[in-house]
Amino acid sequence: MRWINTKPSPGAQLALTLLPFALLIIAYAIGSASRLAENANDKLLPNFAGFADAIDRMAFIADPRTGDYLLWSDTGASLVRLLSGLGISTAIALCLGMLIGMLPYLRALLSPFVAVISMVPPLALLPILFIVMGLGETSKIALIVIGVAPTMVRDLALKALELPREQIVKAETLGGSSWQIALRVVLPQILPRLITCLRLQLGPAWLFLIAAEAISSDSGLGYRIFLVRRYLSMDVIFPYVVWITLLAVLMNYLLDRIRIAVFPWSELEKQA
Repeated sequence: MRWINTKPSPGAQLALTLLPFALLIIAYAIGSASRLAENANDKLLPNFAGFADAIDRMAFIADPRTGDYLLWSDTGASLVRLLSGLGISTAIALCLGMLIGMLPYLRALLSPFVAVISMVPPLALLPILFIVMGLGETSKIALIVIGVAPTMVRDLALKALELPREQIVKAETLGGSSWQIALRVVLPQILPRLITCLRLQLGPAWLFLIAAEAISSDSGLGYRIFLVRRYLSMDVIFPYVVWITLLAVLMNYLLDRIRIAVFPWSELEKQA
């Protein structure tokens, strides 16, 4: 029997999936108990009761100064910025990716430029964005767009180039114009890849958002994390990090479900 040919049962697969998370929680609990046993006021590894108190304070008790429930107001502010940046990036990637992949002249013009732009470290541009666009929402959204759009453009252009040439020739034989070929042949086949590409860019998009909020903002998940770090409030920082992770996982799951529901044949291609 070869290990490469063995597959876990559904129960074993669920157990294996949960095992790393359980080990991480157990390791944290042991480390927290050890540090708190030495110093009851230790802030580095709070116990789970401390996390519960912090979550209750941030999510369910209104801030006495602003009257906001901080976790939810921070989440709303961050999601507006994130979704705005990803929406703009998706539109740019779809338009430019299709055009670069389909039109040789435009590919010669823009493909090298997009490749170079995608290599620029986006965080290095953050001071420039703040100087040019100010410290408001525009610069934060622009950072997300600059960070993820070039990579998405390149990915979709490559997907368009990978389409069998025979499909284009058949569409031309049937009298299809470039516009009709783009809408009826190329677009339906790259849309599933667009969703997958968007899923892959969720992590970088969150990174750029948190970096921008940490430097200049008065709300948002990244702002709150960097605000409370000066007080060593790990009981707030850890839940916020977990919450950001859960939001990213949920967005990733929803995008995948949308892909399967709208383009069911893309799942068959992936399995093949």
